[in-house]
Amino acid sequence: MSIFSDVPQAPPVAVFKLSADFREDSHAQKVNLGVGAYRTDDCQPWVLPVVKKVERLIVEDGSLNHEYLPILGLPEFRSASSKVALGDDSAAIKDNRVGGVQALGGTGALRIGAEFLRRWYNGVNNTATPVYVSAPTWENHNSVFADAGFKDIRPYRYWDAAKRGLDLAGLLDDLEKAPEHSIFVLHACAHNPTGTDPTPEEWKKISEIMKRRNLFAFFDSAYQGFASGNLDKDAWAIRYFVSEGFELFVAQSFSKNFGLYNERVGNLTVVAQDSENLSRILSQMEKLVRTTWSNPPSQGARIVSKTLNCPELFAEWKGNVKTMAERVLLMRDQLKAKLQGLGTPGTWDHITQQIGMFSFTGLNPKQVEFMIKEKHVYLMASGRINMCGLTSKNIDYVAQSIHDAVTKVQ
Repeated sequence: MSIFSDVPQAPPVAVFKLSADFREDSHAQKVNLGVGAYRTDDCQPWVLPVVKKVERLIVEDGSLNHEYLPILGLPEFRSASSKVALGDDSAAIKDNRVGGVQALGGTGALRIGAEFLRRWYNGVNNTATPVYVSAPTWENHNSVFADAGFKDIRPYRYWDAAKRGLDLAGLLDDLEKAPEHSIFVLHACAHNPTGTDPTPEEWKKISEIMKRRNLFAFFDSAYQGFASGNLDKDAWAIRYFVSEGFELFVAQSFSKNFGLYNERVGNLTVVAQDSENLSRILSQMEKLVRTTWSNPPSQGARIVSKTLNCPELFAEWKGNVKTMAERVLLMRDQLKAKLQGLGTPGTWDHITQQIGMFSFTGLNPKQVEFMIKEKHVYLMASGRINMCGLTSKNIDYVAQSIHDAVTKVQ
């Protein structure tokens, strides 16, 4: 008998299982709309031109070596990342109450933030503090906070299936009813999986209640720039909350907007009440990092840092990001037009009203199963599709497949 005989088989991670099934499918017209990664119109991964340029600069820089980075990460990466999130003119940065923790992607930033909050937020080792995540949300949000030790993870209303948009009334009601000091995980932009974001006026209403009821904002910012093509627009909610005096966390990922998926480049931006508070917070963050990954890898952070800290490279990067965002917007326009042209039942306005990489199509589980089994179009069971998987070559087939699913399967 093995000492591990009682270990149960864990279910596969849904999105990776979907990709594995796609690879094994030999159908000539198969389409993968599941995995959250950018693809060109030839359905190929894209290494950003600015990234290629910076990688060459790094290779040719004789001053670099492979010594350990500081525990909290590359200082110039951390400061530049926080500045991208909060803006060049951020009063919080000028007041020296903003710090960063380099992390292993956005997931690592979420996890370090969650570990810190469980230990030190609103009392020591407070596992009973409610953590609210949107319904629906990125599947890892629940797991990250649960594995960090939080015992009370609750949904807050977000998606209105009937109107295929934001359930603002439900969201605001849940904010009003949440216990004071509850933690709310907020999507900064390009909500995953729905692609539906609050407007600035709606964000103001959310902020007013959270401020009045002493609720903690933990922003997940995985798509800044990628959503609209404009870095400032996509960071509007974060910057507004900071201007309203919130202490908050921002988990930043550079996987999408730099195309650095396998480099795992993330940053946890901490906005504290003052510099003294920030110093104590970061000292505890350092202890958490030390026992988690000890110190972070350098390559991806150097790529991002060199790009963000050089005006010419920064401008080039913004152009690359705009290229990706505009292709996604074009696919949204074309998919909506083709569905309307086919006379597909229902309204499809939500496709262009949503933003970012993902669209919540409104397809039900039976229709999704039809898409996969009969049409070889792979998407998540929730009906979420990655707009980057659409191309000029497959969009007619995908639109017809959606039409068939809607008209043949109830």
